[in-house]
Amino acid sequence: MENSNGCSRKSKDVSLKELRDRLAEFAEVRGWDQYHSPRNLLLALVGEVGELSEIFQWKGEVAKGLPNWSSDDKEHLEEEISDVLLYLVRLADVCGLDLGQAALTKIVKNAKKYPVMNHN
Repeated sequence: MENSNGCSRKSKDVSLKELRDRLAEFAEVRGWDQYHSPRNLLLALVGEVGELSEIFQWKGEVAKGLPNWSSDDKEHLEEEISDVLLYLVRLADVCGLDLGQAALTKIVKNAKKYPVMNHN
């Protein structure tokens, strides 16, 4: 199954590098690079996080896997989560950061900061 952009809905794992490169090309061919300053991208990201938050705002606790959600609600959630991810990837790229490596480094730091505790 393909969406309107010719991308398979159930495709291979996508790398952050592929997303970064496709976003850079997307912005370049539309002449949007001039608007993609770190500040502007951050503000757009915050706006998208707000839209994502609205989906959950009045739902109370939501079960993992969203068993009681309609397919339309899940699709809306996918779109908003994707917007957040795409702005985050673009922001990291414009700032010259390797987002994947930074995330892995942060996981290692968090493991040291929050060691596994014996729960006996």
